[in-house]
Amino acid sequence: MNRLCRPLLLLLILTAAAIPGVARQGSDNLPIGDGVLIDDGRQIRSMIEEGAGSDSFWAVVISDSSGTILESYNADHLVRPASVQKLLSSAAFLHLLGPDYRYRTPLFASGRQDGEVWRGDLLITGSGDPSLNTDFHNDPLSLFEKWTDLFTERGITRIEGNLIGNESYFDDVPWPQGWEWDDLSYYYAVETSALSFNSNVVDLEVMADGEVGTRPRIQWYPFNTPYVDFINEQVITPPATSYEESYRRLPGSNTILLRSTLPQGYYETEPLSINEPARYFIDTFRRYMAQRGVELTGQVIVDRQDRIEERGEWTLLDQHISVPLSDMIREMNFNSNNFYSEMLLKTLSAETYGPPGTTELGLQAVTGFLSSVGLDMESARMRDASGMAPANLVRASDLNLLLHRLRQMDHFGVFRGSLAVAGRSGTLEHRFRNSPVEGSFFGKSGYVSGVRTLAGYLRTHSGQELIVTLVTNNYAVSTGVIDQLHRRMLEYCYSTY
Repeated sequence: MNRLCRPLLLLLILTAAAIPGVARQGSDNLPIGDGVLIDDGRQIRSMIEEGAGSDSFWAVVISDSSGTILESYNADHLVRPASVQKLLSSAAFLHLLGPDYRYRTPLFASGRQDGEVWRGDLLITGSGDPSLNTDFHNDPLSLFEKWTDLFTERGITRIEGNLIGNESYFDDVPWPQGWEWDDLSYYYAVETSALSFNSNVVDLEVMADGEVGTRPRIQWYPFNTPYVDFINEQVITPPATSYEESYRRLPGSNTILLRSTLPQGYYETEPLSINEPARYFIDTFRRYMAQRGVELTGQVIVDRQDRIEERGEWTLLDQHISVPLSDMIREMNFNSNNFYSEMLLKTLSAETYGPPGTTELGLQAVTGFLSSVGLDMESARMRDASGMAPANLVRASDLNLLLHRLRQMDHFGVFRGSLAVAGRSGTLEHRFRNSPVEGSFFGKSGYVSGVRTLAGYLRTHSGQELIVTLVTNNYAVSTGVIDQLHRRMLEYCYSTY
């Protein structure tokens, strides 16, 4: 689509009338949908007030398929949603980008072949594809294998030129505002870049198979790349001791400090974030080519300049086409993948307003869509797409309203299919087992420190489908206590309605 047309298209979408006959809930005594309030939350209130987490802040909304509120407790208070925020952002991605949207990552070359030598540069232009990883490829190196084959099949053993990675499709801000600094070493808080590989992590393996008091062995994917530097200060402890995790990437570097203690015989895997993802991408490609016998004599360069006007000097060698957006939305919600959330957010920004894609403009498009379907985004606060930022705020009633509205919109089947299933799969695989709701609740869970949330669709014993939103903020008891009360609430709804 012509980028000049995208703002006009978005304006038409955002100014479209909300679905007829559905009024926004304004208080605990007003309907979410076409129905009316039939319960004031007495049953839910008693569970909360008699439970161990009674001093936490709770918000609960239960409605039926018509939008009638069956249970309501603090429904219109602003709450922190944690990863349930992904329901808001994924709905916008589906409806504004479309489930068939695909990324295209091209490999260009300049120059010419001279016997076994290619005399010229290579250019990879990032499009923001988050899926070059094991979620959708048996080996993420398979892309580099395909690209290296382009040279080996022509007998080329040396490239006398530079390898350039262009990441101008996104801005250079690596994280959304407000993320906690001590999360940034881990896979769930990696940097974003228009040119990303292996979810912007190295996959560390630790094997405590030595003597007590010695260092465990380590190795990492891909091929123990020297792009990262591990300082291994870990210690093997006696077999009866507990595993204590300690990983920290030094800020602004690819030096990772390992200080875990591991009982003898323990095996641990951990994906750890890297700095400068675009450079990681092209550095890994260069090293892979070298392993295959294709030497690059020039420099590895990360470029942020828009090269569209220079395309005449480049020849397209290959273009990698990603899996469709529908598959990525499933990964985002099913496994609560923060990386996909933030990459898709910047993609939405770039596709809507033109590059570079930014978090702020992506959120503007998301909140515009949510407002157009009736949510109160004037009161809400969105700081990211994934729910990691503590400053995110939304009404529980609006979370429930969105789930109701989506049932009547295009792509609902894709959206529902992206949800985890209680006791069976995704982030809910190990919850609600041996419960009446096992296999009957389809939803999204959320967790950050002091926040536990759950929202989705519950098929009850009578065969009707309820929309459930459970939010717990500011709790000091164990998360297991909160989970148990969420389970009681779901089982109550399952048997009552």
